[in-house]
Amino acid sequence: MEQRDTVLVAWLSGEIDHHAAGELRKQLDARILAAPVERVVLDFSGVSFMDSSGIGLILGRYRLLQEVGGVLAVQGAGPQIEKMLRLSGLSGIVTSEGSAKV
Repeated sequence: MEQRDTVLVAWLSGEIDHHAAGELRKQLDARILAAPVERVVLDFSGVSFMDSSGIGLILGRYRLLQEVGGVLAVQGAGPQIEKMLRLSGLSGIVTSEGSAKV
């Protein structure tokens, strides 16, 4: 993770399953609540697999950021993850972007 001003970028990698999502959730929430964060970008370019736990991770961070007045963006999502975002309805509420700019 890297933060500049009020933008936090998290570069995710590997598989996002129940175990990994729980750890990511703890780390992201701690950073979001510890410092003024107005925008969080989750970069999925290094993610090889994601199950429904990843959808929960995204949705929970979206809700937390709404509570603190921030926004969430997803970037670098491959075709399978983009499909999951579409089918879950998250593509309608989370901004999808190209590459990270911190």
